[in-house]
Amino acid sequence: MTHKKHLPRTRWSGQLAFVLAASASAIGLGNLWRFPYLAAQYGGGTFILIYLLLTMTLGFTLMVTEISIGRMTAQSPLTAYGRIKRQWGFLGYLAVIIPAVICPYYCVIAGWVVKYFITYVKMAVSGVNVMGEQAVDSGAFFGAFIGSTEPLWYGALVIVACSAVILLGVKNGIERSNLVMMPLLFFAALAICVYVAFLPGSGAGLSYYLVPNLDCLTNEAGEFSFALLGKTILGAMGQMFYSLSLAMGIMITYGSYMKKQDNIERSVRRIEIADTFIAIIAGFMIIPVVYMFAVKTGVTPELVAQHGGDVALATKAAVKAAMNQGPGLMFVTLPKVFASIGPTGAWLGATFFLLVIFAAATSAISLLEACTSSFCDLFHLPRAKSALLVMVLTLGLSALSALSYGTFANVKVFGYPFLDFFDFVTNSVLMPIVATLTCIFIGWAMSPRLVVDQCERTGHVFGAKGFYALMVRYFAPLLLVAILVSEICRALNLGGWSI
Repeated sequence: MTHKKHLPRTRWSGQLAFVLAASASAIGLGNLWRFPYLAAQYGGGTFILIYLLLTMTLGFTLMVTEISIGRMTAQSPLTAYGRIKRQWGFLGYLAVIIPAVICPYYCVIAGWVVKYFITYVKMAVSGVNVMGEQAVDSGAFFGAFIGSTEPLWYGALVIVACSAVILLGVKNGIERSNLVMMPLLFFAALAICVYVAFLPGSGAGLSYYLVPNLDCLTNEAGEFSFALLGKTILGAMGQMFYSLSLAMGIMITYGSYMKKQDNIERSVRRIEIADTFIAIIAGFMIIPVVYMFAVKTGVTPELVAQHGGDVALATKAAVKAAMNQGPGLMFVTLPKVFASIGPTGAWLGATFFLLVIFAAATSAISLLEACTSSFCDLFHLPRAKSALLVMVLTLGLSALSALSYGTFANVKVFGYPFLDFFDFVTNSVLMPIVATLTCIFIGWAMSPRLVVDQCERTGHVFGAKGFYALMVRYFAPLLLVAILVSEICRALNLGGWSI
């Protein structure tokens, strides 16, 4: 059998460039709207502690595995598995489907962010609330926007802009864009945190966020509940899984550009620290202001009466209602919060959505790169042709998600709008399946030693080798199957724990 000659593999300029790129990929929309919501729902500091523990164990195992597969094969996810063992080549096809499906709808959501950023800049400069107070208060502005054709064009703008970065290459495109966007994201987040810290009453919100609250682990009778503990663990595990860009083919792709002398174990630890830091900072930015807003506007006499006159319980209920999961938090609740702050609210909104643009863009770039690299490896195409092909395909697929709540509002797939369906299939089904099969592949079809040797080939001792072998063979697959089963049960209304 003859094979076409593979094109020379581009490499990162150094270990720091790899860590920055992988961190930029991991830091995305999930950090900014999902982590704060889950932390507020599952006991604040309790959730954070469980999340940190899972990140250092399960997250570490999966990320080390994927990066090692990428570096040892110097291939994208589409061809990497088959390069190690031909019979497992099918897993590469499953793996590349995930970024190919996620990227179009992710760019559409990033387009929503661009729309809000532009709107807040206009409001900050003109001093006029172009959203309309009633529209903001009811969420009608967001509903009218996603129900129009505007998301199609804003999503296309994001896709074209991110594809331009991909066209420039790994060093001139991805590396340089990260060097600009990541520091700006950090400083914008820091500026908002400082502003929020000096708002009157922010201390109560910070306490609500950071202090462990064991109420999330007790039932109505005040007794400890293993079921609620399991729900909290699954919530933290699901967030960790999606936040670190695992099972999307991204870490395999980025690992394939890694130099042979770079330390994988140390790199993974740094990526986890950066990603977790931004996730926690997101809570500092969002939870205190939402808490203050909920206390100010949500704790009504009627709500207090519903909770038997207990103001503390009424406050907890108001905050829980304000901390909407997903897009509702970012595009409905936070605009209400910004509007309640006064004239500076528009500037705060503009700064916030600017940093969200950076987070979304770096993640979108990594999704596009995983697909582009796969096309290059499978069809032996030059980067430019592969990137343009991926851009065109992504633009076409994005139309379904962009018009999900407008033109295609009446079209449902198993009861889901297109965007929600794509999100469910990838995040709740395909990603746990691919991650589980990857663990079985390395843990049983091959050997954990394959990854250990890759981590130690630089002369560095892989101190966690024994722990890694246990995780990849036993604990990681069990935890991943738990996510998969729970999500499928929830979708079928069979009582699964929502994560």
